[in-house]
Amino acid sequence: MSVPFVDLRQQYHSIKAEIDAALLEVLESSSYILGRYVERFEDQVCRFLDTRYAIGVNSGTDALLLSLVAAGIGPGDEVITVANSFFATAEAISLSGAKPVFVDVQEHTFNMDSSLLEAAVTSRTRAIVPVHLYGQPCDMDEIMAVAERFGLIVIEDACQAMGAKYKGRRAGSIGLAGCFSFVPAKNLGSFGDGGMVVTSDELLAAKIRLLRDHGSARKYEHERVGYNSRLDSLQAAVLSVKLGYLDDWNAARGRWAAEYDGLLSDVDVVRPSTSPGRSHIYHLYVVRARDRASVQAELGGKGVSTLIHYPIPLHRQAAYRDANYPELPVTEKLAREILSLPMWPMMSSEQVRETAEALQRAVGSAGASKAAGGRLG
Repeated sequence: MSVPFVDLRQQYHSIKAEIDAALLEVLESSSYILGRYVERFEDQVCRFLDTRYAIGVNSGTDALLLSLVAAGIGPGDEVITVANSFFATAEAISLSGAKPVFVDVQEHTFNMDSSLLEAAVTSRTRAIVPVHLYGQPCDMDEIMAVAERFGLIVIEDACQAMGAKYKGRRAGSIGLAGCFSFVPAKNLGSFGDGGMVVTSDELLAAKIRLLRDHGSARKYEHERVGYNSRLDSLQAAVLSVKLGYLDDWNAARGRWAAEYDGLLSDVDVVRPSTSPGRSHIYHLYVVRARDRASVQAELGGKGVSTLIHYPIPLHRQAAYRDANYPELPVTEKLAREILSLPMWPMMSSEQVRETAEALQRAVGSAGASKAAGGRLG
């Protein structure tokens, strides 16, 4: 059996009639940029996340960038984040004019190690950007406490965590702002690029609305230099339909994760760990494997598709070579071991079992070839 990493066509066909009708409605309206379809989706997101405002933008990257700029972050400032993330997290900080400052992550969750935050704060620190990686929220109580102690703002990178909860609150609704990405493979994915900022701060929301549309609140009147970062109506219409299914889809991901957990309990890999007081929505199901390259190659040979999120930590990217960032031991260790297994809501038990059995064989083969001692972890 061939197991794809994700099957977006299967998801589309499961709600095809609703999606097609929503797209046709937009086409018949000939209203393609912002407008009522975007406003409707923004209202739905506010209710879903329990925030006062939601602002549709054209990507998760711009959601981060516009949030930082609207909050007054700029040249000379420092923003603390993690290097175990997609490049956009640090890129948005750099594009704002600020400097990313990286702290290491927890080995068991892959998320920001909040115990390292206080030591990273300097007189130039203005903000913290925690990343709810792979769909599990960070230690937000501890992060918010440090932010309050030092007068910092918190902007949540929740691009992989739409629907996850931390102590009953949705990820993205806890800090000053929360940022989401709607690229197709996300738990809530559009048919192209799309993003969203959520906040309960009226002034911040107004600034982001200005920034996303060339600094303009009225046509041809520009209050400041802004960006072209508008969510289009077709994507909003698709997302409006999908949002109604998101909790069910996230629950299905949780069931497949639990099935993986059981099948891999005696396999020499480290399985994902969920901390107390939060829900993990498994945007990705990521294990850690010794001799990952050979394991991944053998899985591919058996028709099981896997990916690595992310093979090069941000502080080791060529774009930041001149910054001379210090080592981050846990982040760098994880980057050598992590392997993302197939995960999407509509996958089958047979596909999960096939993946787990192929991984067991691959790990056994790798272990025999290297004769490495001890188990991971």
